[in-house]
Amino acid sequence: MEYFFRRKRVLKTLLSLSLLFATLVMIHKYKLVDERAKDSMLPVRTQEALGWFQLDNNVYQSNTILKGVLSNNNSPQGLPDCSEAANLTAVSNATAWDIKLVNCTENSGLKKKDWFKRMDPRFHQFVLYRHCKYFPMLINHPEKCSGDVHLLMVVKSVIEQHDRREAVRKTWGKEQEIDGKKIRTLFLLGSPSAGKDSKNLQKLVEYEDRIYRDILQWDFMDTFFNLTLKEVNFLKWFNIYCPRVQFIFKGDDDVFVNTNNVLELLGFRKEDPKVGGLFVGDTISKAVPIRNSQSKYFIPKELYDKPYPPYVGGGGFLMASGLARKLFAVSDDTELFPIDDVFLGMCLQKAGHAPELHPGFKTFGIMKRKVSPMNNDPCFYRNLLVIHKLSPEELLNMWKIVFNEHLICSKRIILH
Repeated sequence: MEYFFRRKRVLKTLLSLSLLFATLVMIHKYKLVDERAKDSMLPVRTQEALGWFQLDNNVYQSNTILKGVLSNNNSPQGLPDCSEAANLTAVSNATAWDIKLVNCTENSGLKKKDWFKRMDPRFHQFVLYRHCKYFPMLINHPEKCSGDVHLLMVVKSVIEQHDRREAVRKTWGKEQEIDGKKIRTLFLLGSPSAGKDSKNLQKLVEYEDRIYRDILQWDFMDTFFNLTLKEVNFLKWFNIYCPRVQFIFKGDDDVFVNTNNVLELLGFRKEDPKVGGLFVGDTISKAVPIRNSQSKYFIPKELYDKPYPPYVGGGGFLMASGLARKLFAVSDDTELFPIDDVFLGMCLQKAGHAPELHPGFKTFGIMKRKVSPMNNDPCFYRNLLVIHKLSPEELLNMWKIVFNEHLICSKRIILH
């Protein structure tokens, strides 16, 4: 037994050293790339380009405390009262991100409720603080929406997944102009979770953003329950900075997106009088909450006890900008829900819209059985819009194959 524990301690030490080494390598890599890029960079960016405001030290320290509040740790003592300004600015006509500080205490009155006492303790922190919706920005790029942007590619990611972001940038997230249609890309990040090497991870993402300038980062902890915060904070951000963007693709960093097919779909739909309410993806209807407490998507009855409204799989979907603004207004009055896909479905329902099912969105993979050869057939990837789920290596390899001019796919011939 003593040997087992000694071996376990050695393994933990090796893992810690590996993380430190990987962090140093990545920082060195970004420094080298940054130095090579300096000659071609524009002059020093203004304060607006860096973020439209800068947080001073005392504000950042307050936000660090708040990140602890939103973790699974015990709530800290002595936090000030909830700032009304943070919750009342959602439907304002702000011209810049106006949340510089959020002071938010738990909704302690809920602790006296019988349903709260019965609820699984894992959800207590979420429920006590779910009135906290909008957070300060650590990295901002309002210039991404300058000019006429036809399609804004918005990708949910976390700091550690830099390899996924690299793969997306080299494939479907590449910023370009196709037939006069401008495509821009942004990655949505929160802050490193508690217990991780937060300072080095934050430096990593700051170096990465210096090179690519395509990251939006908010000061809330990047946890599963906080994915919904990415939805509401992005909707607010979009409402402020993107008056001339026409469409949004929103997806995960582990999907394959056929950009040409997405543009073809939008071109086909542009004459549709209902295009302003476009919300299309892999629609899920008549779903009910999962009660298996071992599931990642477990929801206790005390939190939600009725069927879900129709919603789309969050792996990837298309949305018109006009509808995005409606969803922003609706989301401000909608209680946060731990599953971000379902939360958007709730907002859609309140806005009087229903998501549209499209067979080209395969957010659960082409076939649910991973052993199916269809999942690795490039001809399926050529004809679909979104496929989930691929590793960075799989995405890069499949992209090269699908867009290889020598790839020959059989065509279906209908005989009359």
